[in-house]
Amino acid sequence: MSTRRTLAVVVLVPLLAALALWAFAWPAARTAPRDLPLGVAGPATATAQVERQLQQHGGAFEIHRYADEAAARDAIEDRTVYGAVVVTAQGPELLTASAASPVVAQLLQQAVAQQAAAGGAQVKVVDVVAAPASDPRGAALSSSVLPLALAGIIAGAVVTLLGLRGFRAVTALVVTAGLVGVIATALAHSWLGALTGDWWAEAGTLALSSLAVSAAVAGLAALVGPAGIGGVAFLVMFLGNPFSGAATAPQLLPHPVGAIGQWLPPGASATLLRSVSFFDGAAATGPLLTLIWWAALGLGAVVLGNALKGRAGSTAPAAAERELSPVG
Repeated sequence: MSTRRTLAVVVLVPLLAALALWAFAWPAARTAPRDLPLGVAGPATATAQVERQLQQHGGAFEIHRYADEAAARDAIEDRTVYGAVVVTAQGPELLTASAASPVVAQLLQQAVAQQAAAGGAQVKVVDVVAAPASDPRGAALSSSVLPLALAGIIAGAVVTLLGLRGFRAVTALVVTAGLVGVIATALAHSWLGALTGDWWAEAGTLALSSLAVSAAVAGLAALVGPAGIGGVAFLVMFLGNPFSGAATAPQLLPHPVGAIGQWLPPGASATLLRSVSFFDGAAATGPLLTLIWWAALGLGAVVLGNALKGRAGSTAPAAAERELSPVG
């Protein structure tokens, strides 16, 4: 038995290390724009050359056409595109939104500036939705993904290991998530100034982000036992965190990593928090529904697991009594 355990450790640890390296290093090493939504504004005759130049990047950009600068600005504020190239009589103008992703804003500046330099022109850059001055690189927001996920895992694990069941477990999970949201918002918004939206909307977002993970942990554990804690932890930490695109953007990750990440709590949390904090809730529906589904399914599993255990507990004595009763 000891030999088997030793072999299991020798094989399992390197395998987990390789998996972690793949999950974290591979997306980071392959960061590049892939169908990145980008607007082009101006008369069709004037923007044709700009579009051709952008298409030369081999699928890097998904071009959205707009009649003028105002329409392009609206699209950026609605989170339809990350930026836009506006063709004017004075030369090309680049609209960016560093609040959506400082990395993408810098990438667009480099790409458009190189094209303009080749044509002997200079590009005017306008940051339509700028990142907060106290967090210009978005480091605080992207760094919040891991702590929220850890808080959710710990909360779900504690509820499970303490033996809380049914509605007691649900109450503990919801109250804990609410406190996490308030404390996290107090730190990120009130102290660091990294968030600039409605305070309570941000607190609700952070609370829901924590609840989505904690409910999933407790829910799966209620159905399959303590092994459920490790299952959700693995999914959230090894896939959800590196696939979230929080530090860059989902469209900069390899396919289909970016899409998968948005269906997991860390990615949905980062996207929703950006929308709520910087874009007045624009494009918040998708990530909001994702987190609600995770939380609802997890809490439902907590209640279901308690009901199944209660039924099993009530049938066991009855079966034992039948076995012990004399045959008439």
